[in-house]
Parts: sequence; C-alpha cells; structure tokens
Amino acid sequence: MNQNVADIIVETLQDAGAKRCYGVVGDTLNHFTDSLRQSQIQWVPVRHEEVGGFAAGGEAYMTGELALCAGSCGPGSLHFVNGLFDAHRNGAPVVFIASQVPIGESGVGFPQEVDQSPIFKQYSVFCETLVSPEQARRMTAIAAQTALTKRGVAVLIVPGDLFTQRPSQDLPYRAHRFDYALRPSAESFVPAVKQLNRGGKISIFAGSGCEHAREQVLALAEKLKAPVAWSSRAKDFIEHDNPYQVGMTGIFGLEGGYETVAECDTLLLLGCNFAWTQFYPDKATIIQVDHDPAQIGRRHPVDIGLVGSARDTCEALLEVVEEQTSTRWLDKCLKHHRKSLEKSAHNTRDDGLIHPQELTLAVDRLAAQDAIFTADTGSAMVWMLRHIQTHGRRRTLASLQHGTMANAYPQAIGIQLAHPQRQVVAMCGDGGLAMLLGDLLTLVQEQIPLKLVIYNNSSLGFVELEQKVEGLLDAYTGLTNPDFGRLAEAIGMWGKRVEREDELDTALGELFAQPGPALLDVKVNPMELVMPPKVEAGQVASTALYSGKAVLAGRMDEVVSLVKSNFLKR
Repeated sequence: MNQNVADIIVETLQDAGAKRCYGVVGDTLNHFTDSLRQSQIQWVPVRHEEVGGFAAGGEAYMTGELALCAGSCGPGSLHFVNGLFDAHRNGAPVVFIASQVPIGESGVGFPQEVDQSPIFKQYSVFCETLVSPEQARRMTAIAAQTALTKRGVAVLIVPGDLFTQRPSQDLPYRAHRFDYALRPSAESFVPAVKQLNRGGKISIFAGSGCEHAREQVLALAEKLKAPVAWSSRAKDFIEHDNPYQVGMTGIFGLEGGYETVAECDTLLLLGCNFAWTQFYPDKATIIQVDHDPAQIGRRHPVDIGLVGSARDTCEALLEVVEEQTSTRWLDKCLKHHRKSLEKSAHNTRDDGLIHPQELTLAVDRLAAQDAIFTADTGSAMVWMLRHIQTHGRRRTLASLQHGTMANAYPQAIGIQLAHPQRQVVAMCGDGGLAMLLGDLLTLVQEQIPLKLVIYNNSSLGFVELEQKVEGLLDAYTGLTNPDFGRLAEAIGMWGKRVEREDELDTALGELFAQPGPALLDVKVNPMELVMPPKVEAGQVASTALYSGKAVLAGRMDEVVSLVKSNFLKR
C-alpha cells in the first residue's frame, strides 16, 4: 500500500539507524508520532522540549549513531533550540523533525507560525523545508546522511498537513555511510617534517579530532619524545594509559598542561580547535593538522598547516620523522604534571565541609569502571575534567562548545537509554538542575536508572567567580534551594541529602546501589574557587578589588572564608 509522508519519514530514519525520538506530542506533529507508534523507533516523552534536544544530543554523541527529536509548530519547535544548538556544537548526529503550520496558512500570520529556517540554519548541517510528498524519502535520507557524515544537527521542516499526503512516486532513496582516509600531500609534509626533525622542546596538543587516532598519537609522541596535552573534548581518547599525557591547558586545566604548551619550541596541534588564544605559546613554531582546511589558523596564527585526519596524518608522519633521543623536555613536563595533580587533589582543609574536588574524587573512586559521566557547565564541569579518570572504558560529556546551563542530566537521559546496562552519572550544579527540574518526572515515568549528584553551593558559583575576578561584588547569584533529596522522594525517586565529609562515601554507595533513578544532594563548600593554571596579575588585582568592596559592604566574613578555602597553606 502506498505510504503517506509520515510513514516514509519514519521508515527512512529507522533504516538509517535511529532508535529513539524525543519530544512532546501534539498539534501538527500528531500524524508523525502516530507513525512512530507503529515503528521500531521508541518515542521518549519529555516534559520540556529543550531536554529532548539535550537527550538526543547526548545519545548521538556517545553512540555515534543517529538520534531524533521532533517538535510541533511554533513554540514546540522553538523550545528545542538550545538543546539542539548544544548537540550540533558537540558534533552529535541528530535529525530534528520540525513540523510547521499547514502549507495553505504559511506566510499569513497563522497562530503559532514561526519561520524556523533562519533560526536553525545558524547551527545545522542541513536545514530544508519539505514542499511535496514526492520529496519525503529523498529529503529525509539526505538529512540523515548529512547528520551522520558531517556530525551535526539536520533539520527537516514539514508542514503538518503534508504528513498525511501520499506521493505519486516514491524512489528508494536511503542514507549512506562512508569510511575513508584523508592525509596531506607528500609536498605539504616537507616543512612540517623539517621542523619536527630539529628536535628540542616538541609538544603535542591533541583535540577531539583524535577520537579515532589514539594509537597513532601515542606512537608519534614516543618517536618525538613529546609530552601530550589535550583539550577538554579529547579527554576520553587521550588521557587514559598514556605515559606522555600532561593534562589540559586553558582555564579548566592545571599547571602541567599549561607549561607544556606555553614553553615549547614546536607545538603540534592535532585535530584541535582550542579557542583561548592567551594559552598558546608566544614564540613556538606551530604546526596544525585538521581535516577541515577552514579551521587551519582560525583560532591562532600558525606557521604550517596540514589538511588531513589526525589518524592518517600521524601515520604518515611516523614514516618520515626522525626519532628523537633526548627525554629531558618530556621528563620535565611529566614531573610538573604529577605535582599539579597532587596539588589540585589535596587542595582542601580538614574542616568537616565537603569540598567539591573531594566529592568528585569520591565519585571517581566509587563509580563503575565503565561509567559515563556528564557535567553541568560551571565548576562541576571543571571538577569532572580534572578528577574523573576515564580508564579507557569510561566516557565524559559536557557542554564545552555551547557552554549552556542545565545540560548534564538531560544529556544523561539519552545516554542512559542508549546504554541501559551501564552506570550513567550526571554531575549537576544546583542552578543547572533547577533550571530544567521538571524532567525529573521523565526519569520516574520512564524508569530511567540515572544517578544524579548535585553540587549544591546555593549559588551560581561560576558566575560568582567571574564577577569576583572582574573586581565586582557578586550580585544576584544566590539561590534559595529546597532539600533536593526530599524533593526527589516526593516525585517517586530515591533521594538523600548529605552535608558532612564523613557521610559522603556511605551516601554515594547508597546512590550507586539503587536500581532505579536516584539523586544525592551534596552540600559543598560555597567558597571553593576554581583556580586556573596560571593566575594573571590583573586577576589578582581584580580579586583584591572585590575583597576591598566586600569589606566596605560589611561582608568581611565572606572574604575571610574565601581566603581560608583557597589561599591559606593546606
């Protein structure tokens, strides 16, 4: 029997590998969700569409497979914007079906009509409107194939009345997948090889483009005797079992990674799109490798550019570069990294308070060896990146490109559904959790066994830090929170609150032992600062200015607590 457009779209997406679709039913979407009901694709009903965008992005990022979300016309689709922008910037292959008002009502100000195309074109790899039933299979296949091959969000806008129409012709279009090599030409290698063969202090800075190049990166590091720093998005692929790793640089990093990048003679950037120009070296020769020519020299001036994948380019370099013999630079960087790790991990006081890094170290110690972690933007993300060890089996995800609040547990919803047998831990800020609190009900309704750890400092802590570093009095950052543990219990989850360090391990053990969704509300030291690897003189001056303003405003007790928590010798 001739299928209608809704059936064709669903069938094409199912054939492309999609297993779940997130959204809120209703209105122009009804015929699409009815087709989903009769397919093998699971509909996941969320309470807020933004959560659906995050969840689809989390699933697609972790699996590398297609995930879906779908929205009704106007406000329904608009609610997805933030979650989908985050998914796109994370490189997650997602197809979004954005239903629209009927074709005959388009352009005349019909209720709920929104011109979705210019909104989603900003951050998508494909954004087109279906205008005839004959296009349905072809356009859906193109959307799925583009999302998978370009790693991003593809948007298909479908007028609601088109879902029920049947094409006069339906050709067998489908999404294709590809595996290919991409390496620079022999001629383009010459200046890079010549520079690397000079030896000296060579450092590698690995980015997310090294996802499938771990073996090749480590082999090149061995041949060059080069320490390997990594961007935060490369943590899962580069950190574990790496005898050359020295951690991150940038505002989230530690001194070891910072000095490895800042003080080298030659910096080899591998699949790295690191944005913070102040953390690049001042005098080093910079060689950048990227599969996208448009990325070469985009973040910082470079001396030599090579267009190729990190994996294939490293393999080619291994064939032609000379083996270095001196390990002096490598040994120095490794030693500094060990010291900076020890300093960060033990930067606490025996005061009975739960310091956020102590909480993170406890989570790291007690969580499963193949656990998957997400973290809210802000201090929770920094503690995860610094202190959760990946071990080669664990994975991590944060909103590192989009930098949005409230991403952790929504992303973890999709990840947990895609990996039902693995432990998934969402490390949530209290502000982030509260922003999208309603979808805790989704965890209960769908019985998603997600584990939430709340870093409860009763403030928008990272914003507060930004204000202090700029010499401002912290303002409007305070949060009046409920007991999140009791709130979780009230809606049908396991919940508990912990306030003292000596209660922490037992409480985390209980959390991880729960068979269903569970939440642990942890009261952490509100005065703990996230210290960057290098403190600039201007930051010291601005923080001193904040302290002076706080004293004049009658907030001397806060200044004392800040100094005790962060600057007194432990």
